[in-house]
Amino acid sequence: MQSSRVPMNSIADSKPKLLGLISAIVIGILIVPVILPHMYHANMIYHILLHLASLIISIFLGAVSLIAYKRNPSGRLLFMALGFISLVIIECIYLIFAVTNIEDIIIPVIRIELPHVILFAMLTLFGIGVFKVSNKKS
Repeated sequence: MQSSRVPMNSIADSKPKLLGLISAIVIGILIVPVILPHMYHANMIYHILLHLASLIISIFLGAVSLIAYKRNPSGRLLFMALGFISLVIIECIYLIFAVTNIEDIIIPVIRIELPHVILFAMLTLFGIGVFKVSNKKS
């Protein structure tokens, strides 16, 4: 008897399948606590769907970059993967803000909003990944 399970390598090799799987998981997890309570608030549901789409895309990009890093470990790919993972964190925070009507989380000592600090870290990681000089000889 054959198993109907799809091997993970098949999903990791097919980006459309990976995007579909990530979309289904994220929507499946967030449909009851996030989407359904705001379904009939016209302005709010569009705002939440925008953040939901951004979250799905950032998780997809993070997963693809981690798969690429696993296949070819290099510092550039690691920093790019960390940048996408920080983007996932930012989108989670913004989605929580949208659902709970919290305006900002401010770091008290330096009086800066937390998402801006994480966004700066993300841009820094992307910059390091882009400008990092590879020590490999061609």
